[in-house]
Amino acid sequence: MDVFSRTFLPAAAEAGLAVQTVTRHMPVFRRCVGSGDATILVTRCGRPDRPMAGEYLLLLTHRRLVVTQQTRVLHRLRLHLNTELRELSNVTWSPDPRLHSVELAATAIDGIRERFLIHTRRPKQVWQLDALLNHAFRTRLRTPRERLVATVGAAARSADFRPAVVR
Repeated sequence: MDVFSRTFLPAAAEAGLAVQTVTRHMPVFRRCVGSGDATILVTRCGRPDRPMAGEYLLLLTHRRLVVTQQTRVLHRLRLHLNTELRELSNVTWSPDPRLHSVELAATAIDGIRERFLIHTRRPKQVWQLDALLNHAFRTRLRTPRERLVATVGAAARSADFRPAVVR
């Protein structure tokens, strides 16, 4: 079993998704996500600007954000969004523990602003979701240079180290 399958199935179970829903969406997710990419979050979501558009399923991995849509009438699946996290800009989320929801918004590479509303069962899950999104979008998207504090060679070159004369 590959990394994606090992992490996707427990995340789907934690989200309370039915087995039928998972098996229906799995082929679409498989085409979009590599076998070595670990799942961070799988959840149902809606569009606050289009509440009657159908049901959406959001998959967040360490590298990608994939959103599928299931239409209300014919229950057909279609890929709504498939993008790498580094291609997203202006990513924001607003946790609301009173409504048990988190609104996630991001601008895709084509310039379209995408908004998703994720409902949770308990207020505590709102803060867990906030921590997951913080980990995915704030800590993992830094460039290597931003994470670099100092190197040994740079410190030695930048300062004039002269041995002290001991008498």
